[in-house]
Amino acid sequence: MNLEGDSLTEPWVDRICDRLGIPGFVDVHVHFMPENVLAKVWAYFDAAGPLIGRQWPIRYRMNLDERLETLRSLGIRRCSALSYPHRSAMAEWLNEWSLDFAARHSQIARSATFYPEPGAPQYVEEALRSGTQIFKAHIQVGDYDPRDPLLDEVWSLLSQAKIPTVIHCGSGPVPGRFTGIEPIAELLRRYPRLVLIVAHMGDTEYEEFLVLAENYANVYLDTTMIFTPFTEARSPYPRRLLGRLGYLGPKIVLGSDFPNIPYDYRVQIEALEGLRLGDDWLRSVLWSNGLQLLGGAS
Repeated sequence: MNLEGDSLTEPWVDRICDRLGIPGFVDVHVHFMPENVLAKVWAYFDAAGPLIGRQWPIRYRMNLDERLETLRSLGIRRCSALSYPHRSAMAEWLNEWSLDFAARHSQIARSATFYPEPGAPQYVEEALRSGTQIFKAHIQVGDYDPRDPLLDEVWSLLSQAKIPTVIHCGSGPVPGRFTGIEPIAELLRRYPRLVLIVAHMGDTEYEEFLVLAENYANVYLDTTMIFTPFTEARSPYPRRLLGRLGYLGPKIVLGSDFPNIPYDYRVQIEALEGLRLGDDWLRSVLWSNGLQLLGGAS
C-alpha cells in the first residue's frame, strides 16, 4: 500500500483502506513543480497567502524526496503533479519539467498546464502526444478569462482527447477577476464534452458547480480542502446539499492540495469519512473515481 518501494503506511490509512477494501488512495490534486517555482509559492503563503490576516502554514514543507516518501506513508497510490503559470512564456517549460518528473516516478500521472498565449495550442498538442493524463488551469492565479480566444483551440484539443483538466475557477478562498460560475458555464456550453474537474468543489459557489456536475457528463468535483475545519470556518459546505452530493458519488474525486495544506493529510480523509455518505461513496471518492480519470501506473 505504497507509492513506490516498501514504505509502511500510517495506521489510520490501513484502518480506512482495510475497511473499504481498497489498496490506497488516488489524489487528483497534488502539486509538484520545479523547486524555484515551489519556493515562490511557499513565499507567497508565508507573506500573506490567499487569506489576508489568517495564517496558512505549509504542513508538508519538505524536500522533494521527503515529500515523495510522505505520500507513500499516506497510502497515495496514484496522484497528479500539478503546476500552473502566472504569466506567459512559462507553461511550456513547466510541462517539460512535469513530464520528466512523471517519467522518473511511475505512480505520478503525467501532468501539464497552459496559459492564454499564441503558442498554447502547439505545446498542449505536444503534451497530449507525450501522453499527458491530466492538465491544470488556475483562473485565479493566472488572472485570465477561460473564454479567451487564445484558448479556443486548447479547449477543442482537450475536448477531443477527453483528457481532464483540474480547474480552479470558484471564488474561494478569494475571488479573482474571472472566477465564478458564469465563465465555466459558458465554456461548457461551447465545449459540452470537455472533461473538467472543478477544484475545491467550486468554493464558494458550491451549489452552482454542483449543478454543472449534475448536468454535464464529464464535469467532476474534487474535494480539495473542503469539509475540513480550516475551510469550514471560512466557507462551510451547505449541509442541505449532502444528499445530492451522495447521489453524485461517481463524479466526486479526492483532492488535497498536498503539500500546500495547513493541516495533516488525514484531516481531509477523515472529514470525508465524517460525512457518513456510506462506504460505497467513500470507496469511489478515495479510489475508483480518481483511478478512472488518471489511469493506472505507467
